[in-house]
Amino acid sequence: MAYLGTPIDTTNQFQSLQGKRFSGDASTTAFTLDIAPSSVFDIEVFVENVRQDPNSAYGISGTTLTFTGAPPSGTNNIYVVHQAKAVGTIDVPASGVVPASLASNIISGQTELASAPDDTDELLVSDAGTIKRVDVSLIKSTNTPNFEVRLSSNFGLTNDTFVKVTWDSETFDSDSAFASNKFTVPSGKAGKYLFMAHYKIGNSLGYYTFKYYKNGSAVSGMNRNIYNYANSDNDFSFHHNAILDLSASDYIETYVQTTSGSGNNVYSNQSYWQGFKLA
Repeated sequence: MAYLGTPIDTTNQFQSLQGKRFSGDASTTAFTLDIAPSSVFDIEVFVENVRQDPNSAYGISGTTLTFTGAPPSGTNNIYVVHQAKAVGTIDVPASGVVPASLASNIISGQTELASAPDDTDELLVSDAGTIKRVDVSLIKSTNTPNFEVRLSSNFGLTNDTFVKVTWDSETFDSDSAFASNKFTVPSGKAGKYLFMAHYKIGNSLGYYTFKYYKNGSAVSGMNRNIYNYANSDNDFSFHHNAILDLSASDYIETYVQTTSGSGNNVYSNQSYWQGFKLA
């Protein structure tokens, strides 16, 4: 007679029936199976060709089959048949998953991140067609490193000589990149940087030159001539801003020169130097 419904599939490589025979001795109640069933209903147990009741005749613990009463003596008079059991798996080929195979809410259906991602959170990106994971810290837009430094006391200038300004008081320094009167680009932080230096010069007419030095050489300069003031009873403020393209380990310093004679000062109360990486 033909099957009614779908029969157990034993023709492919993913499931099959497993069996095991034992010989009873009228005293032994525990027997060891080759495979651990999930429950008593996953196996069929026969003693002397009589199927045993899984609710009362035996129990299962791991691979141990224990009868509630010892089966009678006999050669191979006990046999166990496991129900259809998976014996293989199949991997989906890389080309087998296409956009049409994915649910439309595969992204929108996930839990929404309720706060800014941590630096160690990971995203998936396509690198020239190859899917890779990347930490948020490598791609997020931040203006770090950043710093601001000031003078703890007035800084004296020398006539006709470029002198490095000794900024000795840090207001903030996000990456601990400022030390010994210079800013050094940390590892992994190459890029374009904006620097802004503000100088408050004591009441002294003259010609002033301000420069940024990169790795010991001047890269950006600004001149101011204040000889044309009627008197020298004023303080003068100067700004020197620059955008510099820097690599890791590059260092930046500030230098000032005056032609008004030695002894005039860069005042500490309103002078500062700031800088940050452009995102």
